[in-house]
Amino acid sequence: MTRIAIMADEKGWHTRQLQAALRARGAVGWCVDLADCYIDTTAAWHGLVIPGFGRELPDAVVVRGIAGGSFEQVTKRLGILHALRELGVPVYNDARAIERSVDKSMTSLLLHAAGIPTPATWATESAALAQRLAIREGARRRSLVLKPLFGSQGRGLERVGHVDGAHRGVPPLDKGFGSLAYLQRFVDPVSEPGYDWRVLVVGARAITAMRRVSSHWIHNIAQGARAQPAELTPELAELAERAAHALGMDYAGVDLVPSASGAPIQVLEVNGVAAWQGLQRVTPFNIAQAIVDDLMDRKMPATPAVLRPGRPARAHG
Repeated sequence: MTRIAIMADEKGWHTRQLQAALRARGAVGWCVDLADCYIDTTAAWHGLVIPGFGRELPDAVVVRGIAGGSFEQVTKRLGILHALRELGVPVYNDARAIERSVDKSMTSLLLHAAGIPTPATWATESAALAQRLAIREGARRRSLVLKPLFGSQGRGLERVGHVDGAHRGVPPLDKGFGSLAYLQRFVDPVSEPGYDWRVLVVGARAITAMRRVSSHWIHNIAQGARAQPAELTPELAELAERAAHALGMDYAGVDLVPSASGAPIQVLEVNGVAAWQGLQRVTPFNIAQAIVDDLMDRKMPATPAVLRPGRPARAHG
């Protein structure tokens, strides 16, 4: 039987959805925390220990979540994903894609380089430069969003610059921001309440979308926004697909925001381990099944893994 490792730092609704979708394809999904995986070059020919897989490697890996930790711990966890890919195991999304999306500044840089509309962005270790940017933008009656570089679900965001008619400076960067300022120009809402879109891209194709509506300027479902069905227009689909392609994603949750009349829709973020529970409530088909089908149909051809000399080929699927 095909055995898939679901890399997740916690079990819950998403892992159960993936396991059910894998069972529907005659496969089994085994939840593994990357923190529990390690390197042991005496344990097996490949040098990895993946709990639940003995001396073998999984047939494929779905990355659902990576726990935070020290720089060394996160490096090791991503290193396991890099190693699995180099050993011929399909990894969905692989470590390269996750590194590009977890680092918001790299996401912004790659979107900009690909010509995708995205808000003006700055990332600097200089607190003085961050303050000057807030003053300059504030003088033009603009505000900036200060975000933790590795944050998620809308946690820890602050607006600086021109906010509610007054100037708001950049807070100390060593308190919640890792001594680094990642600043993104705030896009004023076009309606009240405001909204943005989350578009899910699977296998290079946008498959579903929702509007996230909130009276607050943060539109994450985890921060209380309401999920509403949204038409997946050609413009939304194209922008989301281009954004996922720019970061090399197998699947991605792409956040887009409307701009003032005549201005293009802008891509805010691209999420490489995107949650989809809120999106599932307004989507008529099974999202987990779409992800599993793409993994098994596109990423798991019957070709041998990359093995060291002398090892028998192991076919996927």
